[in-house]
Amino acid sequence: MSYEEVILDHWRHPRNKGRLPSPDASAVEANPLCGDVVRLELALRDGRVEDVRFDGEGCAISQAAASLLTEMIKGKTVEEARGLKDEDMLGALGNVVKTRLSCALLPLRALRKALGLGS
Repeated sequence: MSYEEVILDHWRHPRNKGRLPSPDASAVEANPLCGDVVRLELALRDGRVEDVRFDGEGCAISQAAASLLTEMIKGKTVEEARGLKDEDMLGALGNVVKTRLSCALLPLRALRKALGLGS
């Protein structure tokens, strides 16, 4: 799939959107310049991301990236999730233009914050 197709698919059909009843870890990240907001909630069990949900509002890129990130980390160990790099997120999305990098990486910043790594 092309970059545009990935973004549109996840934006139109978001995966894991909503809230968890009692998350073990959560964080909210916002981009005040454009108004994007992403809340990420994780259920952890035995050192793994058992379940994950996102909520928020903003542009198609930030919301699609949040949806894609939930698919990337569900079932992974916490250490694997902590080890995700910007390049991993951008590679999964495709060819993100430089002016939209902050939108594409907003969910990853929320994940890092939720896992105690800062943003």
